[in-house]
Amino acid sequence: MTVSVSLVVISYEMARELPRTICSLAAPYQHNRSRERREIIIVDNGSARVPEPGDFTGLDAEIRIIRQPAATASPVAAINTGLAAACAPLIGVWIDGARLASPSLVDACLAAAQLHPRPVVATLNYQLGPALQFNSARYDYDQRREDQMLAHIDWPSDGYRLFEIAVPELRTGPAGPMLESNALFLPRLLWDELGGYDPAFVEPGGGLANADAFLRACALDGTQLIRVLGEGTFHQFHGGLSTSTPESAIRTLQQGSRAYLRRRGNPVRPIREPGWLFDARAGCLVDYP
Repeated sequence: MTVSVSLVVISYEMARELPRTICSLAAPYQHNRSRERREIIIVDNGSARVPEPGDFTGLDAEIRIIRQPAATASPVAAINTGLAAACAPLIGVWIDGARLASPSLVDACLAAAQLHPRPVVATLNYQLGPALQFNSARYDYDQRREDQMLAHIDWPSDGYRLFEIAVPELRTGPAGPMLESNALFLPRLLWDELGGYDPAFVEPGGGLANADAFLRACALDGTQLIRVLGEGTFHQFHGGLSTSTPESAIRTLQQGSRAYLRRRGNPVRPIREPGWLFDARAGCLVDYP
């Protein structure tokens, strides 16, 4: 059986977070109703301790681990390494390996991708905690509190309970203006047409590289944005540049926006059209009120 979907996951110093993320992408947690064969490609971007197969013992998944040569502060080169290694016709990218998936996210993206010959399948972003994480730190939210919350919902026994302990990044609803997706799925041919992620984004964390890839994909001729509702990714607290403190978040956005303006010649602007809305639970396109 050939591989139907490749999942490229970027890791950097995520000994706590990465095993949970990979668990959320593997069976039995990740549902696979149609039994497509899947592969997970972990690209480590310079961790002091590179992930090992033993870190993922017991998971039902085909996992490859690649150590990014000449790792840099930006994850862009590592993403492109993973894209080059992927062998499936549909590829999903996790620029941040600290994001848990809901239980039918991959199945839903596979189904959504069948609805159009040139689909840009975008999942919605959530952050664990009582508020967006740059504000959660003000409420003494940290890794210890997050571990307690995950234990309270008995994760991973029911992954949909993640919605109970998270907040959405889209503050105006799932059909509102969208700047990026942290689990972006494109057919291999579209990734090739796009040229992967732009290596010009050399800032720590990639700056606005993820937003840039999403916006450029939506701008390709004949593509169709398809937002997946009812599933999502959930960011674990790990001191990221844009999620650790309000000051760091503002500084990262300002620096990224200036770099984007220099490279693209115009300010970064979110996609305001909702595109098609795919209800993962119902398995069909829906209108959003």
